[in-house]
Amino acid sequence: MIVDDALRTPTADDTLRTPSAVRDAERWTAHNYHPLPVVIESAEGAWLTDVDGRRYLDCLAGYSALNFGHRHPALIAAAHAQLDRLTLTSRAFIHDQFAAFCQELSQLCGKELVLPMNTGAEAVETAIKVARKWGYQVKGVPSGQATIVVADGNFHGRTTTIVSFSTDPDARDDFGPYTPGFRIVPYGDLAALTEAIDDTTVAVLLEPIQGEQGVVVPPAGYLSGVRRVCTERNVLFLADEIQSGLGRTGTTFACDHEDVVPDMYLLGKALGGGIVPVSAVAADRSVLGVLRPGEHGSTFGGNPLACAVATEVVRLLATGEFQRRSAELGVHLHTALQKLVGQGLLAVRGRGLWAGIDIDPALMTGRQACERLAERGILAKDTHGSTIRLAPPLVVTVEELDHAVEQLAAVLRG
Repeated sequence: MIVDDALRTPTADDTLRTPSAVRDAERWTAHNYHPLPVVIESAEGAWLTDVDGRRYLDCLAGYSALNFGHRHPALIAAAHAQLDRLTLTSRAFIHDQFAAFCQELSQLCGKELVLPMNTGAEAVETAIKVARKWGYQVKGVPSGQATIVVADGNFHGRTTTIVSFSTDPDARDDFGPYTPGFRIVPYGDLAALTEAIDDTTVAVLLEPIQGEQGVVVPPAGYLSGVRRVCTERNVLFLADEIQSGLGRTGTTFACDHEDVVPDMYLLGKALGGGIVPVSAVAADRSVLGVLRPGEHGSTFGGNPLACAVATEVVRLLATGEFQRRSAELGVHLHTALQKLVGQGLLAVRGRGLWAGIDIDPALMTGRQACERLAERGILAKDTHGSTIRLAPPLVVTVEELDHAVEQLAAVLRG
């Protein structure tokens, strides 16, 4: 891809389709999102093309759902092959893709069992249910008294249970009454987390890196400290790796940066290869084994099409290629971004090909910056005022990263 092509602006003679497409979307869609006025028609690798032929470098990657880029050939081939054979059976039967997916994902995670679902929120809900049942049946917590410790600034999904322990007013307000049983502590504060644990605590649920909060990395030693405390207090450590996992931070899981193995991995987004929604929880038999037939399930969870695609995702990760790319290119990206601190950026955070950048609010909001980046052929997403998240697909090149940073610098200069 020649990055200069991304700066092509339609001429006055072009018949633009974008304005009417945006109006139609606004007319017929509930306004639960505020998308940029870009209407994508096709994509390949790290690049997208809109309905008017303009090309954009994707620096969001579907919130890490597109870690392997758009339409990765191996993933598309797996989907096409499965579409010609079988797409859905429900879990009332076993299909021929199921065992391979569960086995290979279990081995990637170093766990004994996998429970497939569809969305990230379903994975989180599954983890909450399993942790509570484990607490009652294994730990001996009195019925109905289980508590789970979570962190402020968290983002684990949009269900009513999950937003009950959100500290983001946009996610939480006006959706009560709220589900009890959660204790919120400051993220990165091991002492506060330890203090919140008592005999009713069945789990600690954390993002190893908080994505929605602005790619917030906890202090060094925090995750290993959480692991130690959970072990000492007989509490499950649930790691929400839905955004941070599967190569995004330069390792298979973000927990790997501190050599931490949680009791349960919560996975999603990239597990579906940007083709189908796939999520899963992975844990040992001593944890997931508490479930019995009929106690939890999903009609589409672990369906043949999802398993075929996700198995190829696991095989891509098994080579280590994408983790290495993320680590090496991440150093390049963060080095380039750090040079902009003091030139419109206040701070840069993150790991691998994942960065949260704080723009000087005196210059512009994050939304305004993303709009101006889009005009320059770069797609990114703002969060919390003047913060932008950058998460390009792991197939991105050095040239493309440099192009993105150059356009960001131009936006900051005004």
